[in-house]
Amino acid sequence: MLSTAISETLTNKVLIVSILSWATAQALKFIITYIQDGKWDFTKLVSAGGMPSSHSSFVTALTVGIGRVEGFDTPLFAACAVISFIIMYDATGVRWEAGQQAAVINRIVEILQDPDIKLETQLKEILGHTPLQVFAGIILGITFGVICF
Repeated sequence: MLSTAISETLTNKVLIVSILSWATAQALKFIITYIQDGKWDFTKLVSAGGMPSSHSSFVTALTVGIGRVEGFDTPLFAACAVISFIIMYDATGVRWEAGQQAAVINRIVEILQDPDIKLETQLKEILGHTPLQVFAGIILGITFGVICF
């Protein structure tokens, strides 16, 4: 029973294509950061934020894959589409704003820094995405979904 579930999971084309789309987006972030900054930042291979949005790429590839396999008129496709829209809205709205607030808080702490107070870490400022980054992720996800199905 467990081996069947594992085998089916490892051969699930929709899942594999979605993961490949996500991994490609993460690799592109890594390369784009190198081009922009001139240094290799290996954290970009697993971090959130940046160009293109790997979250958007991941859920879009999933949604397109489900549409192509199950049909675009099915409740499963509709559920995937709705969840994708929520994730992309969150990436450009809530998470983007949280990152902007983190930048302001980090700046305030820097300005008011008391030499006797040692901060363990700064708040992470790159949390969300610009609309362009999300759009690039959508295009990447659609590309993977269409080509692979």
